[in-house]
Amino acid sequence: MDTASGRHDFYIGLALAIGSSIFIGGSFILKKKGLLKLSGKGSVRAGQGGHAYLREWLWWAGLLSMAVGEAANFAAYIFAPATLVTPLGALSVLVSAVLSSYFLNERLNIHGKIGCVLSILGSTVMVIHAPQEEEVSTLQEMAEKLKDPGFIVFAVCILVSSLLLIFVAGPRYGHSNVLVYVLICSAVGSLSVSCVKGLGIAIKELFSGQPVLKEPLGWVLLICLVICISIQINYLNKALDIFNTSIVTPIYYVLFTTAVMTCSAILFKEWQHMTVDNIIGTVSGFLTIVFGVFLLHAYRDIPFTPDLLPLFIQQVGNTSNTSAFRETGSCQSPLQKPLLHSEDIPFQTSEEDEDVIRSI
Repeated sequence: MDTASGRHDFYIGLALAIGSSIFIGGSFILKKKGLLKLSGKGSVRAGQGGHAYLREWLWWAGLLSMAVGEAANFAAYIFAPATLVTPLGALSVLVSAVLSSYFLNERLNIHGKIGCVLSILGSTVMVIHAPQEEEVSTLQEMAEKLKDPGFIVFAVCILVSSLLLIFVAGPRYGHSNVLVYVLICSAVGSLSVSCVKGLGIAIKELFSGQPVLKEPLGWVLLICLVICISIQINYLNKALDIFNTSIVTPIYYVLFTTAVMTCSAILFKEWQHMTVDNIIGTVSGFLTIVFGVFLLHAYRDIPFTPDLLPLFIQQVGNTSNTSAFRETGSCQSPLQKPLLHSEDIPFQTSEEDEDVIRSI
């Protein structure tokens, strides 16, 4: 019965995580459509301090979709392991990219299409090999988990490193190195996910009639969650304001997901009972998603033209170049071509030619 109930909760968490990605990905499209509609009407844009979007129903629909997605994501952590839920957040990027190509006329280049396929494949592999976390059903059991020496050491390391990044590295290198602010968000975010898991257990107990409101641990977790989320939002906005979004987003995804998976493995012992093939599958799926996200974001503004192909591939598709190659037995790359055309190259003569010219 426990095994059947665990699998049932797993599938509920999986469905909530996928639904969350769909709603969050779609929310960006709805908000963008609303802003573009206002821009076409001549309203003052949001980037210039305008607030006309508050009267646009498409923008509010996007905000509602975002709220539903975040609520579903919160609920997914209650039923499924964080090692599964967090990496599946990459699907929201995929949904946003695909929908924008259809509804916003934002062209998805070949790198983006390959990135989408890789993200789907990686997510599928992670679902198949997802770890099972140790059963924690009460706040008392959660308190015992939080008292584990391994987690205490991890939490102390996270807090000390975050304080050093905020007060030492941030003022010096935050405006020149993208990793500083992103590391703060990722490190603090790993603790926020643990708080979400604890609050999810508290909500379950509350609906079952337990006196959860009298337990101090629930309030402590709520306060810690508010603090962690506030720090995340603050420094993520700083990173996005200074650096390009196509750089911040994939780096933040990789670091945040890695930190959450590490924290979850230490706190809930998710990897303790996994077989070698499941460990390899989970890691491989995560790395595949990472590579797909990088292709989708880092190269989305790079046009893919035949000129970017290797020279020998260009010649296969170009018969004239192929025939010229066969005749000359060699091929000039763009770096080997002369800078001047033949009519622009100065005519050079030898001494014998000069004598003939003088005699004429």
